Amino acid sequence: MTVTETAESAVSSALEQSRVESHLNPPASYDLADHPVPTGREEVWRFTPLKRLRGILDGAASTADLVREATLPEGVTLSAISAAEALALGELAPNERPAALAAANADGALLLDVPAEAVVTEPVVIRLSGSSVDDLVWGRLLYRIGAHAEVTIVLVHSGSARYCAISSFLVGDGAKVNVLSLQDWDDDAVHLGRDAIRVGRDASVKHTSVSFGGDLVRMHANVEYAGPGGEAELLGLYFADEGQHLEHRLFADHNAPKTKSHVVYKGALQGKGAHTVWIGNVLIRKVAEGIETYEENRNLVLTDGCQADSVPNLEIETGEIEGAGHASATARFDDEQLFYLRSRGVSEKEAQRLVVHGFFNDLIRKVDIALVEDQLLATVEAELAKNVLKDDA
Repeated sequence: MTVTETAESAVSSALEQSRVESHLNPPASYDLADHPVPTGREEVWRFTPLKRLRGILDGAASTADLVREATLPEGVTLSAISAAEALALGELAPNERPAALAAANADGALLLDVPAEAVVTEPVVIRLSGSSVDDLVWGRLLYRIGAHAEVTIVLVHSGSARYCAISSFLVGDGAKVNVLSLQDWDDDAVHLGRDAIRVGRDASVKHTSVSFGGDLVRMHANVEYAGPGGEAELLGLYFADEGQHLEHRLFADHNAPKTKSHVVYKGALQGKGAHTVWIGNVLIRKVAEGIETYEENRNLVLTDGCQADSVPNLEIETGEIEGAGHASATARFDDEQLFYLRSRGVSEKEAQRLVVHGFFNDLIRKVDIALVEDQLLATVEAELAKNVLKDDA
């Protein structure tokens, strides 16, 4: 090989290595030195108001625990395990500082176990609640779903705390899983969470993140694949009020061929200082031929003084794919829809209410969990009552 060929080979190798990791998702590591305290100038932190995290990123010890209640159908178990056991089970390593801190500071982990072949007809429900924003709580959760099992999991957060958690969903081959994480905190709570999902061969996962409460909520949903044929549907719904910061980040890592991902997040904003952030990212690796992916984010701005940031991304290493695309939109009430309703005798406030419900209804139906559907619709109604439907008298 000539000197020129050697140099070209070295450059080619370097370029190949540089494409392995996404620029929006740093390499996974348990070492806190690999996840320095952010300054706010980093791409992955530039939208987050760091001062409102109330010292979570400093990594102090827990000052309390969340109250836990669980509804476990027959055959499903919830148990405490050690940090070493979490690693041995194949926990997905943290790729940012909050998740790394949670792994380091949590006292062991919780393991939810669904055995192989089990068809669980009733939802698994886990409720976590805090009592004070002065309490700092670290969470480390593993969900192991056996091959060809079917289960629905609902995780509800309420009350008040500063909560930082790392969660791993290990989904076996051929399994079918529906997960919903509801952030229904009090107004002063702070929540940093990462849900990392490994989808088995020919498995199907639906993951929904719903954020209503809290002063600041920053959620991650990450997906990777353990083999071909896996499918992931990532859904999200959020409603930000005055002063709230609700941030959702998505990462679909297509690291296996013939896999699918479909992302749909919808949000509404009302009140001065309401701020939402949606960052979507899909990495299609060189090996991931024949994949399909699409990501979509829609935001409805209901009043003045709000800000919605929406940034979809695609990183593609191979052209041998079935399809890839993204869409993002932020808008106010549709004048044509409002005019149509007003022309038929519907009052202005009722017309606005109907438009917002229509905006969210199709997504709520996609969640396909009867246990929480009415609750989500009622919460949307309650949020509207705070501002858009507020009586001006």
